[in-house]
Amino acid sequence: MRETTKTKILKDAFIAAAVTAVLTFPMVGMRLNVESTGLVLHKNFLWPTVAVLVVFLARLVLPFVLIPKVSVPAAWTQKAVDYKKWWLGAFVVLALVWPFTPLGSGAMVTAMTMAMIYILLALGLNIVVGYAGLLDLGHAAFYAIGAYTYALLNLHFGLGFWEALPLAGLSAGLFSILLGFPILRLRGDYLAIVTLGFGEIVRITLNNWDSLTHGPDGINNISKPTLLGYEITRRSRVEDGTTLWQALGIDYNHIYQQLVLYFIAFLLVVVAAFLISRLVKMPVGRAWEALREDEIACRSLALNPTIIKLTAFSLGCMFAGFAGAFYAAFLGSVTPASFEFIESAIILSIVVLGGMGSQRGVILAALALTLLPEFARGFAEYRMLIFGAVMVLMMVWRPQGLWPASRRRVELPS
Repeated sequence: MRETTKTKILKDAFIAAAVTAVLTFPMVGMRLNVESTGLVLHKNFLWPTVAVLVVFLARLVLPFVLIPKVSVPAAWTQKAVDYKKWWLGAFVVLALVWPFTPLGSGAMVTAMTMAMIYILLALGLNIVVGYAGLLDLGHAAFYAIGAYTYALLNLHFGLGFWEALPLAGLSAGLFSILLGFPILRLRGDYLAIVTLGFGEIVRITLNNWDSLTHGPDGINNISKPTLLGYEITRRSRVEDGTTLWQALGIDYNHIYQQLVLYFIAFLLVVVAAFLISRLVKMPVGRAWEALREDEIACRSLALNPTIIKLTAFSLGCMFAGFAGAFYAAFLGSVTPASFEFIESAIILSIVVLGGMGSQRGVILAALALTLLPEFARGFAEYRMLIFGAVMVLMMVWRPQGLWPASRRRVELPS
């Protein structure tokens, strides 16, 4: 390796370590505590020093361990692509088996159920951002619409989860069409600002419409989903009703209820992933990709960009409505505070971190961002700092995401 290259690597390592020091020493190494004598500054620079050394060494070693791409025979490439078709099957098997392992505690089952909700949300946003190339910063608005649709239908009309689920998706899709038809002529930052504003409008409306949404208190006592027509609660909400546990002849256990909710969420994710994978291979999916790559070329093929954007936007938001309905049923209550802008930012980060247009990457990133904090509760105060640092590092060293989508290509004979 040439001397100039080694000098550049050493310089980059020092810069990365300096940036890490600036971020970690004041934020992690110093803490103000309120004591009887007043504010006291406590200093502990152990972890910041470790972080600086790790970043410095990693930046030194990384250029030497990166292996340049080599050409492989076409048959090997085709075989590798064929193996990727089994990823969904492996995910299904692992998701079905893990609750019965030592890791399947009550807290982990709850965390995995929330991970499934985020996967469903990210799969919907992946249609909008990953496949159609539209920047949506208000996805949490349609999440909220789906949640409140089920909550209101259950509260005022007594509809159960399975009856209200399609209506929640349709209501989110309808609102997306009403919003999307006038705004989808916008592009880039302008579209992002409008969707961000819509998300805040929905949250503020839910927070202030006391007569319908009960304002900041939200809606409580929302029914849980049923399984095979049986309720999964301790006692039936209907007089002379039968719960699932009574039908099976077993005693109620909160863990059993959490497991049933987890498997219902998992079923919704599998169905959504299958439907989206089929849509992408259909002409409408090809139109999304054509629009993402070049809108002018898309117009030249006699395709209407507004209609194509509208289909992607409405379908993506419909899946957010499904996720919102399950979220309301899972928690048993909804409040406007659950649908702030940070939710839209996290969902978008999952799509970007996993790889835009990649279902495998979206699932992997959602699991990572949801489950890793459960194993690092001691670093809960630094969660957003670590999250931001990871996103910066990903954008620098792997901007295509954790598991990028494989693009179809045709090699012309020379």
